[in-house]
Amino acid sequence: MAIRTPGNTLHVKVVTAEGELYSGEATMVSAPGIDGQLGILPRHAALLTFLKPGTLRIELHDAEEPIYVTGGFLEVANNRVTVLADAAEHAENIDQARAEAARHAARERLAQAQSDVERSEAMGELQHAVGRLRVAELAQRSGRRRIHMPSSSQEL
Repeated sequence: MAIRTPGNTLHVKVVTAEGELYSGEATMVSAPGIDGQLGILPRHAALLTFLKPGTLRIELHDAEEPIYVTGGFLEVANNRVTVLADAAEHAENIDQARAEAARHAARERLAQAQSDVERSEAMGELQHAVGRLRVAELAQRSGRRRIHMPSSSQEL
């Protein structure tokens, strides 16, 4: 099956080991690249890069789909963006109370860390919790409507 991509959009697919989180059109993708934030527009040059934990934003005109990714790879080729994420979750699936509790626990672990390994682990946990909170807050603050995803039975 061929994927149709009009000239002003590109096709985006976000997958993890658990399954597909997003498959559809976008007018822009913003991703947390290992060397900084990436902005991908239609007809972008071919690219393969690592992702670091952070916010992946898929925009389609006046709508957006914020997703938290823990890392992975991003590939751009033939007007398609493929994100192979280590783990990812939609903003609305983030339990803010649980993420806030994780941030608090990570701060306590960081304060009590007695070795570089303990500090590094606590810092990673803190960054993960803060990143999840940022994505959830971004979705609440933005006021932008969500992207309507086609059902799997429709041709993309």
